[in-house]
Amino acid sequence: MRAARIAPHLRGSCWLIPPEDDAGSAPIPLSAGDVVFLSQGRPYGLADSPGTPLAVTACDPTAEDLAVFVSNSAGPDTPDGGEATTVTLCGGYRLAPGHAHPLLHDLPGLIHLPAPAASTTGDGSEAGDSSEAAVDAKADLGTLVALLGREIASPRPGTDAVVPALLDMLLLYILRAWFDGQLARGATTGWAAALADPAVRTALHAIHQDPARPWTVRSLGREAGMSRAAFAARFTALVGRPPLAYLTWWRMTTAARLLRDSDAGLAVIAARVGYSSEYAFGAAFKRVYGTAPGRYRRGSSPS
Repeated sequence: MRAARIAPHLRGSCWLIPPEDDAGSAPIPLSAGDVVFLSQGRPYGLADSPGTPLAVTACDPTAEDLAVFVSNSAGPDTPDGGEATTVTLCGGYRLAPGHAHPLLHDLPGLIHLPAPAASTTGDGSEAGDSSEAAVDAKADLGTLVALLGREIASPRPGTDAVVPALLDMLLLYILRAWFDGQLARGATTGWAAALADPAVRTALHAIHQDPARPWTVRSLGREAGMSRAAFAARFTALVGRPPLAYLTWWRMTTAARLLRDSDAGLAVIAARVGYSSEYAFGAAFKRVYGTAPGRYRRGSSPS
């Protein structure tokens, strides 16, 4: 199972080394306050200069053996036993193969969001722009990275709960900053445009808030304030799939999460995602995930 990787750079400077098979990417200089997001979970390295050979140790956030994360670094400790001069916090979000949110498909494999004073991305495009939303997003990112740095440098009661929450917030702000930048550069299709479109955004919110409701294209169009035909055409063009296809995808994604993370019975889960019978729910789930809900739950349980 691959993982989307997030890496806020908290202190000092270093170079991010892209994968060897990524011929189009050059090493990226990182400074305090920078944030890197690898949406496809590809490996990368960190070094003091582009020419330094990488350590053999591989830090995989999806690995079951977490011993490698106990050390402060993959290499030797500082010779004088002092504080590390460079600190990067690395984390991962596990992605179910074939079932990640479609908005991730709009993202480049590597996003580099520099600290507010800088303005380039790791995929060679410009992250900086003069839109108010993008400027605010960069300021918010800077605040979150600073908070993370303080929590890591000086742990206090509750730090174990605060750091994961800040990382979750950081991921959301990374996505905001990226999509705001896309809109500022004139994006008219894809998820950046979909989330900025009032009608489509309203319909998405309705689906996410109440997947159990017996939605039709007409009723979603009414929520969005559009005719059935006009709404269906706009939603499909921006989201990349028809409204009811997205509704089914969201229902099954919600069901999979409930199967993994709750003890709710199949009948309860079926009702929560809009199915009146376990049989109908099971058939729909198997079409999407290739296995029955009960088998999926057993396979997702820790051994």
